Amino acid sequence: MRSGVAVRGHGWGRSWLWLAPAVLAAALFFGTAVGETRVPLGTVLDVLAVKSGLAGREVSAVDVGVIWHYRLPRAVVAACGGASLALSGLILQALLRNPLAEPYLLGISAGASTGAVAVSVAGIGAGMLSMSAGAFAGALTAFALVAALARAAGSDTGLRGAGVIILAGIAGSQMFNALTALIIARSASAEQARGIMFWLLGNLSSVRWPDTWMALPMAALGLGTALWHARTLDAFTFGADSAASLGINLRVTQAVLIGAAALVTAIMVSIAGAIGFVGLVVPHAMRIIVGPRHVRLVPATALAGAVFLVVSDVVSRITIPGQVLPIGVITALVGAPAFALIMIRGRQR
Repeated sequence: MRSGVAVRGHGWGRSWLWLAPAVLAAALFFGTAVGETRVPLGTVLDVLAVKSGLAGREVSAVDVGVIWHYRLPRAVVAACGGASLALSGLILQALLRNPLAEPYLLGISAGASTGAVAVSVAGIGAGMLSMSAGAFAGALTAFALVAALARAAGSDTGLRGAGVIILAGIAGSQMFNALTALIIARSASAEQARGIMFWLLGNLSSVRWPDTWMALPMAALGLGTALWHARTLDAFTFGADSAASLGINLRVTQAVLIGAAALVTAIMVSIAGAIGFVGLVVPHAMRIIVGPRHVRLVPATALAGAVFLVVSDVVSRITIPGQVLPIGVITALVGAPAFALIMIRGRQR
């Protein structure tokens, strides 16, 4: 059965890359054309043509504001965030040899949220640290704590225990979520607290073009790092000992890959808040479609993550008329059942 899936994935993996730009463009257009208020398709096309320099006709300033300055950058950031979070999950699953590993479950997202809130609300760093820098520091701190807790709990390698690392991640997440709540309670006004709590569930409403200049490089960094280490990730799926036997420098490689996963997660959290389950659901779905080899799995995961989060963002805007749901609510509604299915499937093996 596995060989059949791999063969089908191999053939599909050779052809789907030609469609990837069109699929991504279609998702971005969908995220731009659909929103809280209905805008005629012709108007959307006119605004995009004018702002892209392809047409010279006049368009309404209101339409430009909605389409070009609000929806399009929101769709771009959603695509970058989805790709980045999905790739982070893929990297962590390969390094830890754990199908349930992803930034949200391992506490990286929670740590990044704590760091971002500590800088922006409590003023830690005395203005010398940016929100993104605080998020990155929090993400690394959270992962280091989770790894140390897993080692102390009895995992022989500290990072490869299939169940211990997830339990440690849950404990770390709870602790950093509690720290975030404490910082908000002590330092934030009532209005700030409401905004931050909504942001922590995943919120793209405040995204504008400047945010894309942070999100795009991070998505490119995550994709480039994962592609460059695609064969290394293949080796890690058979264990650290197997990777070392192939001449891979374990310490350096793990540091680079974990650092990249933590960095892209932290930047996305600082922009859009903690969005869970993207890094869990998307890599597993793509393994079924394109097979386990990372040279095909990495670009497929990035594309699927981008499309998934763009569509989730659109759903969050149109589900309740006149109200925008946190995007994390939508991803959790999909991810939680998937989490349960993965657990059941793992027990049956």
